[in-house]
Amino acid sequence: MRLQAVEPRRLYRQIADQIRGLIESGEVARGARLPAERDLARQLKVSRPSLREALIALEMEGLLDVRVGSGIYVTRPGSSAPDAASVGDPTGPFEVIRARWLIESECAALAARYAGAEQLRAIREAHQRMAEETRRNPNPLEADRLFHVRVAEASGNSALVLVVETLWDQRVGPLYRALERKVENPQMAGDTLREHQAIVAAIARRDSAAARAAMRRHMDMTKKRYSRDWKAVQA
Repeated sequence: MRLQAVEPRRLYRQIADQIRGLIESGEVARGARLPAERDLARQLKVSRPSLREALIALEMEGLLDVRVGSGIYVTRPGSSAPDAASVGDPTGPFEVIRARWLIESECAALAARYAGAEQLRAIREAHQRMAEETRRNPNPLEADRLFHVRVAEASGNSALVLVVETLWDQRVGPLYRALERKVENPQMAGDTLREHQAIVAAIARRDSAAARAAMRRHMDMTKKRYSRDWKAVQA
């Protein structure tokens, strides 16, 4: 008896498969504009974040053209679309954000309790470096990563540092960055710096509850920024 391994499919991939099927069946023609994101989510009975991940994945495959402020368009016949396997099956950006919400909030709380003077200095320096780099680059990913790793290091738990670094590998992956580029704007950098400053302040005054809350708020606001209506981003 031959059995094939059961391969779990991420939700956004299941959604992408449905949309791809509509294109391949000819129900949606080349150049056609798909329904608005909100309407698509309602028809598929899925959340808008999951749908958004699916749309970005299909755009990366070359099947769709997501035009901020305009709409979602089919770019080529389904028969000539690249195989989804060639793009891979990375963790969805909103899953990454949720995992960071859980893990990094506890890192911040532990940092408030256990950080030594050198670790506090390292966190402040990482924050300052991001502020300086933001003047030249509205999205300084390396400086942003350094800040979060420094907070994790101050937790005193090397396993948590490894988890945070692994999550950041997903954070800078192609699917996450493709979504991020749709919503990037100059205001995001300033908002992020203010949210980081609240984390620094809570850790410095040894307030674990406030540090946890500040990191959670940062992650909540990140999700909110990535969930903003694409038309609103264009405006």
